Amino acid sequence: MKKLIFVCFCVILSYVSIAQHFISEIKAFETQDSIAAPKSGEILLVGSSSFRIWKEFKEDLAGFPVINRGFGGSQMSDANIYFERIVSKYQPKLILVYEGDNDLNAGKSPETVFADYQTFAQKVKEQLPQTKVIFMSVRPSLARIKLKNEQAIFNKSIKKYCKQNKYFYYMNIQKEFYLPNGELMTDIFLEDKLHLNKKGYEIWTKAIRKVLKKHYK
Repeated sequence: MKKLIFVCFCVILSYVSIAQHFISEIKAFETQDSIAAPKSGEILLVGSSSFRIWKEFKEDLAGFPVINRGFGGSQMSDANIYFERIVSKYQPKLILVYEGDNDLNAGKSPETVFADYQTFAQKVKEQLPQTKVIFMSVRPSLARIKLKNEQAIFNKSIKKYCKQNKYFYYMNIQKEFYLPNGELMTDIFLEDKLHLNKKGYEIWTKAIRKVLKKHYK
């Protein structure tokens, strides 16, 4: 019993530590907003490190008014917790979401991650009823190739959901990173084999610009 209590305590302590880290990032966003508040009706990027470390997003998405609120290591459940502070407050016309990768890697089932996405979607419907949402599929990586099946199950679920709900759209970013022979590109990642390098972001950018051009009108 003592061992179980100790394990639970460690898990809670770890979660609190991560939450505090996120709070620091959220407060940093709020500081930015106090200096120069974004206009309503823009495009909002919400998600994990694939957005957070995308330093050239403004240049890459030139011509589109974009707000980047990606925070590294986040999961969709975290985006739900901070929804009012990093999503609805901006009254965006379109939201581009990239989450799910860290969620599955943390051991969550595709069904659990999908449920978190539905929670996010419900918040949008209630607080931003005219806002379009583009849910990006979980992308592949060499570091998490073992999660390929779980990613496929989740991506299929979110694709079906978008087909059934107005203002929600599915973006298949997975396919952009595979060669014609079906093999995953190996030269698009940083040394950690997880995050995208310059070539990876060029592919990422091209695909996103195409989708934004179609849906941001």
